[in-house]
Order: sequence, then structure tokens, then C-alpha cells
Amino acid sequence: MGKLVIFSAPSGSGKTTIVRELLKRFDCFEFSISATSRKPRGQEQHGVDYYFMTNEEFKAHVESDDFVEWEEVYQGTCYGTLKAEMNRIWDNGHVILFDVDVMGGINLKRLFGEDACSVFIMPPSVEELERRLRGRGTDAEDVILKRIAKAEFELSKADAFDHVVVNDDLQEAVDTTAAIIADFIK
Repeated sequence: MGKLVIFSAPSGSGKTTIVRELLKRFDCFEFSISATSRKPRGQEQHGVDYYFMTNEEFKAHVESDDFVEWEEVYQGTCYGTLKAEMNRIWDNGHVILFDVDVMGGINLKRLFGEDACSVFIMPPSVEELERRLRGRGTDAEDVILKRIAKAEFELSKADAFDHVVVNDDLQEAVDTTAAIIADFIK
């Protein structure tokens, strides 16, 4: 077993953008592709952005104990981390970089303890979060409202993480997280 770095945040906080920047800076990282039962958005690709599954396929993997952790993030929409994905990355000699929902991040930290560094990306405000979600142009209004409502719960979980980084300036947030990660992996 190797090390892992966990990024979690409410949807629209910028965690995926930060993770992509860190993958460019650190060649020891490999992104863990999560499984999900939701449909692809925009240009997302199976096996690149997510392992897209039907609800039935996802449930079969749950019953086969193929997940390290999984969560029904929104009603009828599940996300999870496949054991095989983690083993693939560690077999390559890399540090696993996770971009997961808040409860998934808490669960991974609980499971891996000191071998994991967990970082919560905090939006500057709920209003800014809503502006970002609307600016994406990828979700229907009802989905945006669900994400905003869920964000309030997720923000209350920030103290369960090793580090909290406020993303009000993207470059500063990337630099701060890069320093945290560099310290963790050395």
C-alpha cells in the first residue's frame, strides 16, 4: 500500500481544476478514476473522467465488494472508488490523487489514516458557488438547486479534513495545495 491524497469539496468549488493543475506539477501522482452511476456530462469519457455504469452495474460491484468506499451522493446517483483502480496505481509506483465527494473523502481518510492527506477546497461563499455552477452550463436548474442545498451540509464537514484551502484565487489555491502536498509526499 502506498500514499494517497484526497481532494473534496462541494460541487463548483474548483477542486477538479486544482487537481488537474497538481497532476501537471507532480509526476508521482496518478488520478484515481471514480465509478459513477450517473450519465456523462459534456465531453466526459468513460475510463478517463469516470467509469460510467448503470445503476444495476454499480449495485453488482457493491455486492461483489469491489469498492473501497462508495456513496449515494444524490438520490439514485452513486459514486465509488474501485479497489482495482487503487491497486493499479500503486502497482505503477504512484501516489493516488483523489477528487471525491465530501463523504467519500472522509471515508477514505478514515480507512487510510496517516497514509492519506485530505484537503477540503472551500468556496469563498455559497453565492459564488452558485455563480460557478450556473456558469458551467452543464446542469439543469433542479440539479443546481440540489447541489447548492447539499453544499451547505458539505461545508459543515470541512473540519474533518487535514487541511482547508479557500479557493477565492485559483493560482493561490493551487500554490497552497502544492505546498501541502509536497510536504506530505517527501
